[in-house]
Amino acid sequence: MLFKQQALLRQKLFVLGSLAIGSLLYLVARVGSLDRLQPLCPIDGRFGPRSQDEIPLRALQFKRGLLHEFRKGNVTKEQIRLHNLVQQLPKAIIIGVRKGGTRALLEMLNLHPAVVKASQEIHFFDNDENYAKGIEWYRKKMPFSYPHQITIEKSPAYFITEEVPERIYKMNSSIKLLIIVREPTTRAISDYTQVLEGKERKNKTYYKFEKLAIDPNTCEVNTKYKAVRTSIYTKHLERWLKYFPIEQFHIVDGDRLITEPLPELQLVEKFLNLPPRISQYNLYFNATRGFYCLRFNIVFNKCLAGSKGRIHPEVDTSVITKLRKFFHPFNQKFYQITGRTFNWP
Repeated sequence: MLFKQQALLRQKLFVLGSLAIGSLLYLVARVGSLDRLQPLCPIDGRFGPRSQDEIPLRALQFKRGLLHEFRKGNVTKEQIRLHNLVQQLPKAIIIGVRKGGTRALLEMLNLHPAVVKASQEIHFFDNDENYAKGIEWYRKKMPFSYPHQITIEKSPAYFITEEVPERIYKMNSSIKLLIIVREPTTRAISDYTQVLEGKERKNKTYYKFEKLAIDPNTCEVNTKYKAVRTSIYTKHLERWLKYFPIEQFHIVDGDRLITEPLPELQLVEKFLNLPPRISQYNLYFNATRGFYCLRFNIVFNKCLAGSKGRIHPEVDTSVITKLRKFFHPFNQKFYQITGRTFNWP
């Protein structure tokens, strides 16, 4: 009798378990279906009233796969016309700073369904040979997008190259400019680390950071060293301000983007007049990598390349102190100009 009761109980549990799993699978399929069909508000207030051919943001999000095929070149002119896709000049550019987190910022902004990124650094405005090819060459380097999406490119060399501000101004005087910065000494060491790694891959030797950053003749900070010069943010920004008002710049905290990315991304969404779409769901911390990774949907996740987050070599503390003392007055001026203060020593 007891054996029969146990067998009956197991049978009931099996049936209930099967129903639960079936219900769960149905809900997943149903939510996905509804998610694809549910229209959301368009990008309000930036492009004016919604036209009949405007694509809802949710629809844009689920057509990323299609855009990927266009980027790979697996399309015909007829398909381009049919889907109303265009190659647009960027409405925003991440102009720097090298080793400030430009790649991370671009990839994270690409989570937004109204943003399309140029995958490679174009180096149009800082490279004379490329610039001589003309604006149409530049436009054709941009990804395919829907007319109401924003195209963003990043080339961190733009920030420190003298000719670039005027060249970008001639293309679009109202363009929005993003600058991501880190604590200047940390950024300089990160810059050095990337170059050092490249030398080691080629079995070449390289000077220690201390020897490059400090002038051996004067024992003062070596401002001829490019990694040091790049970290004097205010000197470069002042050149840009000859062409663009400060309102067209947004400063991103690169150190905070590593530890708390969402608040920084929300500030960028606001600056670009985008509806808030990036949420904590899109960002998850990968303990193995030590960085946040990106979740586009239930299927597609992405982490930054393994080269990101290189381990820095140990640097003499007296050199770090000297560099921080050197950068301090420049940092204070940078805070004053931008209206944003950082907790830099």
